[in-house]
Amino acid sequence: MQYVEQYVLAKYPQYAGLVGEKIDLSTLCIIGEDPAAADKEERRKSSPRGSFRDASSPSNGSSSHPDLDRTQLEPSRLLDILTMKSSFPGSFISIPEIQAQNKVLRHCGLPDDEYLVLFTPSYKDAMMLVGESYPFYRGNFYMSVLGEDNDCVREFAAYKESKLILAPETWLDLRIKGSQLSQYFRRKCKHSTKGLFAYPADVEGTRYSMHWISEAHRNSWHVLLDATAALAAGKDRLNLALHRPDFVLCTPDNDPQTQSSTITCLLVRKKSFDTTSATTTGLS
Repeated sequence: MQYVEQYVLAKYPQYAGLVGEKIDLSTLCIIGEDPAAADKEERRKSSPRGSFRDASSPSNGSSSHPDLDRTQLEPSRLLDILTMKSSFPGSFISIPEIQAQNKVLRHCGLPDDEYLVLFTPSYKDAMMLVGESYPFYRGNFYMSVLGEDNDCVREFAAYKESKLILAPETWLDLRIKGSQLSQYFRRKCKHSTKGLFAYPADVEGTRYSMHWISEAHRNSWHVLLDATAALAAGKDRLNLALHRPDFVLCTPDNDPQTQSSTITCLLVRKKSFDTTSATTTGLS
């Protein structure tokens, strides 16, 4: 590590005061709308946050990949970011940001080459990125165990006429009513990708099984895992490497008293979503 730091400082002297120092995460946050997307605003007026295709049918990517890979996201800030990161790998990222991303991925037990890590000013901002980008449409589902006050994704799902399933927290208990959740996972759907399942990893000290991620994937559901409470509570690191949810929300700092406690990380599994610009797929 000492050799690496010496090499970095020699090659990039502008980071002399940053290597090994505490990082101000607020400088890494995505704030507001992307100025580069200003010309798209007229196409986004008819929805809560963006321009969406006809809600009656899935995108081309969703219907032909039963393994959930390469699903086409809606035109959105998140799609713009994914496209930029994929088109110019290694660009637009600083050493402090790499350090912060690696710390978050270690906490979640996830490989650094499979996930894009975004820092947002708040939990709501992270959820909005997911809601405005996920391809909800008439005929697929949004099943959520998240509290109504925090779950703004359901607004987007309802607007695009996706079927809402608001499941109680008790369904996450494998010993009690887990079979009911399993029945919904196996629910028939004419589209190969059934929709998005969102649930918390931890609620008031109760840690829920990561088994639900794997079961959802086996039944053609994408998964949004809210791990903000688990990591903020300073518990053991989540070992998500075996399950690999498509979206993960987490906190970058285990100390809720720090200034960065409101900052929320959104982890996106790159393999799950097509980063092709929507303008080239006829969905804009």
